[in-house]
Amino acid sequence: MKKSIYKLVLVLCCSAGLLTACSLEEYDPSTETLEKAYSYPEGYKSLINSCYMNLYYIYGKIDGIGPLEMGCDLWINSTNAESTYSAYQDLNTSVGSLKTIWQSLYATVNLCNTAITLVDKVKDLTDEQKNQLVAEAYFLRGWAYFHLVEQFGGVVLTEKGSAIDAVVDNSPKRSEETAFYDLIIKDLQFSCTNLPITQNDRGRASRKAAYAMLAKACLQRTRLGDKQTYAKMALDAAQELINNPSEYNCSLYTSDDNESGFAKLWKDENNKNNSEFLFVEAIDASTNYANPEGTNRGRTRQYYLMDLKGVGSAWGTQESDTWLGRANSRSFKPTKYLMTGVFDPSENTPDTRYANTFIYKYYNASWGDKKITQSMINTYGKDPSLLDHVILNTAAVPSPNTNIRNSWKSAAINMEDDKGLSVFTPNWTVAKTEKALMPCLVADPSDMFNADGTWTEDTQMKEVYPSMSKYSGWTYCYDRQCWMGDFAIIRLGEVYLIAAEAALLYNQDKTTALSYVNDIRKRAALKGRENEMLANESDMTVEYILEERARELAGEHLRWYDLKRTGNLTKAYLARTNPDITLFDETKHFVRPIPVSFLNAIANPDEFGTNGY
Repeated sequence: MKKSIYKLVLVLCCSAGLLTACSLEEYDPSTETLEKAYSYPEGYKSLINSCYMNLYYIYGKIDGIGPLEMGCDLWINSTNAESTYSAYQDLNTSVGSLKTIWQSLYATVNLCNTAITLVDKVKDLTDEQKNQLVAEAYFLRGWAYFHLVEQFGGVVLTEKGSAIDAVVDNSPKRSEETAFYDLIIKDLQFSCTNLPITQNDRGRASRKAAYAMLAKACLQRTRLGDKQTYAKMALDAAQELINNPSEYNCSLYTSDDNESGFAKLWKDENNKNNSEFLFVEAIDASTNYANPEGTNRGRTRQYYLMDLKGVGSAWGTQESDTWLGRANSRSFKPTKYLMTGVFDPSENTPDTRYANTFIYKYYNASWGDKKITQSMINTYGKDPSLLDHVILNTAAVPSPNTNIRNSWKSAAINMEDDKGLSVFTPNWTVAKTEKALMPCLVADPSDMFNADGTWTEDTQMKEVYPSMSKYSGWTYCYDRQCWMGDFAIIRLGEVYLIAAEAALLYNQDKTTALSYVNDIRKRAALKGRENEMLANESDMTVEYILEERARELAGEHLRWYDLKRTGNLTKAYLARTNPDITLFDETKHFVRPIPVSFLNAIANPDEFGTNGY
């Protein structure tokens, strides 16, 4: 039976891509065989398990970063990698990551449809047990359709699983975006009612994930009209979690004298049991091969990494570093708007979110002390007194008790008073006289950006910038290309900001909105500085909350949808916040191209259309 189920899951995976080149000819079980296999509890549970597998292709991979986070106000491409999204350059139906996103989401839909169709045939389970299991499929179908309709608009909406339906629709029709949201919301409401409060396995959807996803979907639905109705639904779902933290075992981290709640949120020791993470892509940190593609995962950190092998190497950084990753994968760097408009460009800011979103201090990891030479002084405008100054080595062998598998890592030694500091990339401006006296490479916004906000083309500075650190905790850096921490798909901080935005859209309740925004802002400061973070009721606009979402959620695969929802995915807005984007076309860039792999597989590609590409 186990072997049979495994083969059936493979067939489901193969057929789930919604009319791709993959064929069922090699193994085509009958409906009776499928129904028999999945009529047993263990067989049905294996089907539910398979519904989760495509999360991997969205989170922690370049395929998800591009379409979900790029082409917005916060990031621009450092190299030519993924410029199709970050600068809308050559975005067309043949882009490989579009096919990955399309197929993985429709694979999830297909598997979930199969589970939903067959649940009534499962033996030896009570109705409550069946509903709990199938609620996971409803949740994941809602999640998948949410991404499909936001990425591609009104494409194919189906509730049939192709692996159990004898006829495949070779001439599919588009559905309205509102029809997608009708089903998404219905699915998530079922999940809110039937998912258990807790799950034994980390990474499974529980009721708190369903309420969070329902709040998220209802808020996004407001962009299609009837704002008050869906804003109220979003607010109700969000408040269910906010008002009942003990029931759902979720709460914001609180600040103390030494660490802000935001800093605690991203600490390694909280990654696998995080009170703010509501739904995660769970990664097994002890047995690599239990994960998709084994150890080849968790590479998000690399794509946001500055050029440690180039300019920084003269000062002691290196291309390949266990903690930071591989600099040759660098793709994305922050915009001036993100660095100095979103985050407070002040050294003494009470807001700790810049310091806990970015690595902006890079230490000497060259396995030896580095001396400042006359050539370095001449090239970088340093004071002559720095000649022969020693930048201390910080590379060390980890202790035998470390749970990092790699035999080496960049260790934080000799860092007292920053004696091992090689590169410094603050978001505040450092005076030229002070900069000349600092015994390290310094690049501040005045070095990184031109007067118009575009990135400099200066060869010394265009690849020197802060690197996003949210997915770089040392404990789970198993090597330079493998980070084994969990990825938060939905977290409580976002739910608070959903509630704030929904309160404004529903009835302009600025008091409620302010309460939720200030809860988030206060936990971003150290204890004793919370009052410095308080916003005012007059600040409460959708635009302010959009900016607050950037401070809180930068790099978390959310921003493109935020701009769509708030009406800011426009040429004018991008010209102001990300002037490096010059190719944005409002007639088509509101959705992505339909992948050519799908168009080639159907009988009516012209009738179906390409989304204008």
